[in-house]
Amino acid sequence: MPTKKLPKQKITFAILAPEAQSVKLLGDFSDWEQHPIELRKLKSGQWKATLSLTEGRHEYRYLVDGQWRDDPNCPTRVPNAFGGENCVCVVT
Repeated sequence: MPTKKLPKQKITFAILAPEAQSVKLLGDFSDWEQHPIELRKLKSGQWKATLSLTEGRHEYRYLVDGQWRDDPNCPTRVPNAFGGENCVCVVT
């Protein structure tokens, strides 16, 4: 029996880090550190990536020059197993 594909929606992730040399997006959608997503730096100092995500709740964080960072534009957060917080993106 074929599996039903869940609909996907394009979501743009962005963080302002003009001083950064490298920004990666890690989350449950990338198996965290198994498949980090490299963000592209814009002239404004903002880093961006657009992903197609399935409906549901997705936890994520940024890795800026090797340091974990929260998304300052994300109001919803949940505690993680490392004593910090993960940001939450809900795709409807």
